[in-house]
Amino acid sequence: MLTDMYRSRNSSQPSIIDRVDPVIWSKHGHCPMISVEDETFYEENGFLFLKNVFSDAEVAQLRREANHMQNSSPTDDEVISEPGSDEIRSVFRVHDKSDVFSRLISDERLVAIAEHFLDDDVYIHQSRVNFKPAFKGKEFFWHSDFETWHTEDGMPRMRALSMSITLTDNSAYNGPLMLIPGSHQKFISCVGETPDQNYKNSLKAQQIGTPDQGNLTEMVEEFGITAPVGPDGSVLIFECNTLHGSSNNITPFPRSNLFFVYNAVSNKLVAPFSGKNPRPNFLATRKDAVPVRTGHYKIQAAE
Repeated sequence: MLTDMYRSRNSSQPSIIDRVDPVIWSKHGHCPMISVEDETFYEENGFLFLKNVFSDAEVAQLRREANHMQNSSPTDDEVISEPGSDEIRSVFRVHDKSDVFSRLISDERLVAIAEHFLDDDVYIHQSRVNFKPAFKGKEFFWHSDFETWHTEDGMPRMRALSMSITLTDNSAYNGPLMLIPGSHQKFISCVGETPDQNYKNSLKAQQIGTPDQGNLTEMVEEFGITAPVGPDGSVLIFECNTLHGSSNNITPFPRSNLFFVYNAVSNKLVAPFSGKNPRPNFLATRKDAVPVRTGHYKIQAAE
């Protein structure tokens, strides 16, 4: 049995645990897609924002694919609606629903950086499109993705990252993703036992696995908050343990982002550390955890 180095949801009191894993697992200076300065920034802050990675034509194609998915049936388990409405909040497993997204996961501009930071072959742990429609888009509360992936999915180590491709301009006004730079170096062990099938509620409004106000305040006082904003076609890379969240969108400007989560092949999922049943494969890949460079990804029917 693996040692649980990041225990969470097992105590009545929250606590902060020092990170024991590297942030960048490989040697610096070996990735032509980014500079050594970029690497240093990512290692220190837990994120990196690269503007204008994709052309206008590429973004238009990606946006068409995402908009098509926004018309999905809200009764589909892989389609998450906003709490209290049928507005689409998220669509999951998009790389298995679209040839365009299936090809994109192995795009050199993305996968080369993921392989470099994680120093391994990588596979897609999760993919999704998040929507924040004008006037109606709801918040995503502060959280560390790793806390959930470790506790509910069985991801052993902090050897994963997210890449968010902006499909619309992300401004300071339309509910952009906010991050606490440097928070990736600390793990907040949360309170509250994981309910059965917690994902059915947490994907709409997460409550279990979110940091307590005291430790969150301590993190913000030490590290501050930043919101990387920029034009569509940019890429935000953030480390799996970086605390992040976003507020409501009450502007006339919709916001949508495409997310690919890359996990190291050596960091494949084990039994969830919560002791509960694993979440479905569309949230946490267990079956067909294939390295993206093998080309074995293909469009599949919904499970």
